[in-house]
Amino acid sequence: MEQALELARKAEAAGEVPVGAVVVADDALIGEGFNQPIASDDATAHAEIVALRDAGSRRGNYRLPGVTLYVTLEPCTMCAGAMIHARVSRLVYAAPDPRTGAAGSACDIFAAAHHNHRVAVEGGLLAEQSAALLRAFFRARRG
Repeated sequence: MEQALELARKAEAAGEVPVGAVVVADDALIGEGFNQPIASDDATAHAEIVALRDAGSRRGNYRLPGVTLYVTLEPCTMCAGAMIHARVSRLVYAAPDPRTGAAGSACDIFAAAHHNHRVAVEGGLLAEQSAALLRAFFRARRG
């Protein structure tokens, strides 16, 4: 999660919402990303999607069974759906997102019984550090 926080700081430095994500398999980093929808003119360029694309490219397969995705903010519905389709085994997120969090805060995509894949979900790892980064970013923008 510390690496994901570093990536969130890169997003912030680029003027993006500070969210970072890493994909880990067998204790090795296989994918990483940070928010970049503004710079890329791509609404899907959330940290989780960028990290999943990176991991898929490195593995040569979009399916990523056995991996853990660490992200600094609870995923939205788009990112949650991508994790299910990628067959991510485990999600660990830092700060909850009461407005758009899809792992239990605003809704719980992962709990839907009709999905053919289950992602184990854990929240709260380094939550305060991530939340502080986000609060400072939005405070500065509201100026």
